[in-house]
Amino acid sequence: MNDSRTLLAHLIGFDTTSRESNLQLIEFAQNYLRGLGVSCELIFNAERSKANLFASIGPTDRPGVVLSGHTDVVPVDGQAWTVPPFALTEHDGKLYGRGSADMKGYIACVLAAVPRLLASDLQMPVHIALSYDEEVGCLGVRSLLAELAQRPHKPLLCIIGEPTELKPVLGHKGKLAMRCDVHGAACHSAYAPLGVNAIEYAAELIGELGRIGSRLRDHQDARFDPPWSTVQTGVIAGGKALNIVPADCRFDFEVRTLPAHDPRKVASQLQDYAEQQLLPRMRAVHAGSQIAFTELSTYPGLLTDQHSKAAQLIARCCGSSEFGTVAFGTEGGLFDAIGIATVVCGPGSMDQGHKPDEFVSVAQLEACDQMLARLTEALTAAVDL
Repeated sequence: MNDSRTLLAHLIGFDTTSRESNLQLIEFAQNYLRGLGVSCELIFNAERSKANLFASIGPTDRPGVVLSGHTDVVPVDGQAWTVPPFALTEHDGKLYGRGSADMKGYIACVLAAVPRLLASDLQMPVHIALSYDEEVGCLGVRSLLAELAQRPHKPLLCIIGEPTELKPVLGHKGKLAMRCDVHGAACHSAYAPLGVNAIEYAAELIGELGRIGSRLRDHQDARFDPPWSTVQTGVIAGGKALNIVPADCRFDFEVRTLPAHDPRKVASQLQDYAEQQLLPRMRAVHAGSQIAFTELSTYPGLLTDQHSKAAQLIARCCGSSEFGTVAFGTEGGLFDAIGIATVVCGPGSMDQGHKPDEFVSVAQLEACDQMLARLTEALTAAVDL
């Protein structure tokens, strides 16, 4: 029951797609920890349909290390799986199932490490943090972090086990997702100048986004790929029929910025363009024209100092000081924002994440077990973080 492979089989068996509840998985983890004598705190969402879990092992009078993972997974809808996505399948040294890489493999290793942690003379506590709704904007962890920020002994270090093939990652970009609703005025297409074509004005906004994105290339950081902040429009919808000037159009766009940059500056520039250049023209035809912007989700970037004690500790534990960055986002920037130094390091590769037949190799799972064993050994000494 305590080995990481067996625990992974249980975790994959719970369908924790972000649109579903994660409570069955959380209750399983809570019961497992309770059976080992570890008490847990649950922090529920407003509907009490999802929860974060927080548990502590070791001394309670000093800061410690957080082992953090998200419990939700992306959908399998429309993907051509050849194995059951919510049942563990082992073949040729690979463990298949949704979330095996992103990131239930890491959570399984963390739970498997608990008996060793309990048997060790830890000089600082180890905390286990399991969150919900990471895949839809790093939503759930925020209430957990609000709790931690108020505590007298806030953790010093967080290790987020997103799949990095157990290579230490110190940075990723921040992200802002926005929605723009353009409202004009409909009319018969034969009298097009009498209407306000929402699709055409949306197109002007998207074109301006492209120009803003081009200017972002002027500021680069070679540690990231691509080495500049990026903008892209991913969804657009509008119009009823070809012979009707469309009154409404909606599009969603995202901004992924280098950690030192604020993605809201891009949204602000686009809003200024809408108010100063487009709305006067639209309202000259129809006074009720509107352009509205709504924030869908956001999370900050991460860039931990490679010379920090936190970075050096994880380098010793995973056996590599070749620090890197990743293109995808994590909850790491949110931990960092409240003063908890954060590194990203976990088993598997994001090359397999979010895809059909997602897998983590047995070798990676075993290597993660070893990394956590080395971390436990380090924490039995007087580690200075």
